[in-house]
Amino acid sequence: MLLCVLGIAVGTGNIWRFPRIAAQNAGDDGAGAFLVAWLVFLFVWSVPLIIAEYALGRRGRMGVVGTFAKIAGKKFAWMGAFVGFVATAIMFYYSVVAGWCVYYLIKMSTAPLPLSTEAAQGVWDGFQGGGFPVAFHALAMGLGAFVVWNGIRSIERANRVLIPALLLIVLISLGRTLTLDGASEGIRFLFTPDWSTLARPRIWLEALTQNAWDTGAGWGLILTYGAYMQSRHGVVQNAVITGVGNNTVSLLAAIVIFGTVFAILGADMSKGEVLDVMKTSGPAATGLTFIWMPQLFAKMPAGNVFAILFFLGLSFAAFSSLISMIELTTRILVDFGIARRQAILGVCTIGFTLGLPSAINLDFFANQDFVWGVALMISGAFIAFAVIRYGAARFRAESIDNQDHDWNAGRLWDTAIRFAIPSLAVVLLGWWLYQAAFVYAPDRWFDPFAPFSIMTCLVQWGIVLALFVLLNRWMASRALRSQAEASDSE
Repeated sequence: MLLCVLGIAVGTGNIWRFPRIAAQNAGDDGAGAFLVAWLVFLFVWSVPLIIAEYALGRRGRMGVVGTFAKIAGKKFAWMGAFVGFVATAIMFYYSVVAGWCVYYLIKMSTAPLPLSTEAAQGVWDGFQGGGFPVAFHALAMGLGAFVVWNGIRSIERANRVLIPALLLIVLISLGRTLTLDGASEGIRFLFTPDWSTLARPRIWLEALTQNAWDTGAGWGLILTYGAYMQSRHGVVQNAVITGVGNNTVSLLAAIVIFGTVFAILGADMSKGEVLDVMKTSGPAATGLTFIWMPQLFAKMPAGNVFAILFFLGLSFAAFSSLISMIELTTRILVDFGIARRQAILGVCTIGFTLGLPSAINLDFFANQDFVWGVALMISGAFIAFAVIRYGAARFRAESIDNQDHDWNAGRLWDTAIRFAIPSLAVVLLGWWLYQAAFVYAPDRWFDPFAPFSIMTCLVQWGIVLALFVLLNRWMASRALRSQAEASDSE
């Protein structure tokens, strides 16, 4: 079970997103202050939510919709549906990213590495210009369906291979990075704090956002796997291991990326120019991962081998998370009374279909990443609300504390759930809306068709929320009736 949840937490965000975000929030002296803020939110936001999700899943023994109806009350099933839909909407385009990773793994294995930016850009443009993104999106969704088809044990077996293999690849890459001349400069920059940067609100907000992406806290994915959790498994211990283990992978990946980039580019560029390369994400965050990293490996001894290992690890990370997203949506449909295999076929067919616009158009991809990435903050607040509605102290006493072979969460957990997480969600959401109005689309904030406007978020969230509120009574009764029928048949 722990490997399943690590499969949720450890994803592509650890390997390509975290190093870029750290670079973007670095000061003149280094990125260490950002790491401090990031670690603070590991224990203030992510770990409390992971504890809540584990306990909610184990207590409810259902997907997110049924669990909300059972714990928060029938009239709040729509909240669980929204949490589930956010993760599902991310699945639509996450499968596209998984397909990119597989394509580059094959490309690095069969073709010479690009030696220039023009050559690397040509590889990317050639891939995007044909039907390859759609084909590899279909492959990714199909492979994900194959693993989920045989249930939670199949997912455990897959992650038993994927997660240790990913960690081994990261450690091998780390060992190689440490031998590169100039890598120490990049590693030193990563860990050197520029304390003045902590005065910027953006640093703290970016740190919280990255932690939510890193750990999977608030997605409902851990809640879904918690439904299969045995009573002997420790909620608090597993939550801490999940959060700390995930962030350790992020740090190791950052050491690899910072060390490699500084080692290869540092001889010809200033520190500021190297950082500009790391901060530039390119369209749909392709820059560092899919355009620069192949060039960097091309300039490294045995670069082909390490390029293959890098994209193999990236593919493993993508698939371990994609599998969990498919399982989340499948479990919701099973709770509604649909046979599991029919649910899987439906989820993956719809997932492929609704992921097609992201596979074909990078602007649409970027819009979906923006809209549903921000919505994760709402999902986290909804999960905290479910616990608050039940009674945080009561829920902790009944479902978390005083368990054999586990730690107690204590009253600090109550404080985090009742006050810290709701407050942070409001602040973070307000910040993103401010960014949308004054930074991303200052002249088109009211245009729902502008990819980074306030209105595109409000319209898409509003449509989904309105639909689920209208269907609330049906969803709650269907999910709870299905569980009652399953209990009677046992």
